[in-house]
Amino acid sequence: MKKLYKNKADGMISGVCQGVAEYFDIDPSLVRIVWAVSFFWGGIGLFLYIIMALILPDKSTLDFTDYKVKPLDDEQ
Repeated sequence: MKKLYKNKADGMISGVCQGVAEYFDIDPSLVRIVWAVSFFWGGIGLFLYIIMALILPDKSTLDFTDYKVKPLDDEQ
C-alpha cells in the first residue's frame, strides 16, 4: 500500500511536490511545473500546497516496518 507524504529531505520548500512525485513515480520537476501553472491559472495551486503542507506527514516520521515485501515468483 502506498502512502502519500511530504519529503522535506529532498524537497525544495516543504517537500510536498517531492512526496507527490514519489507517490505517482514521476519526476519532481514535472510536479513543480504543474503546481506553478495551477498557481498562476486560477490560484488553486497555492491553496492546495498550503493545505497539503499542513496535513501530510513527513517521510521521516512514518514507520515503514509494517509493510511486507512479496517475494518474486520464479515462474514467469
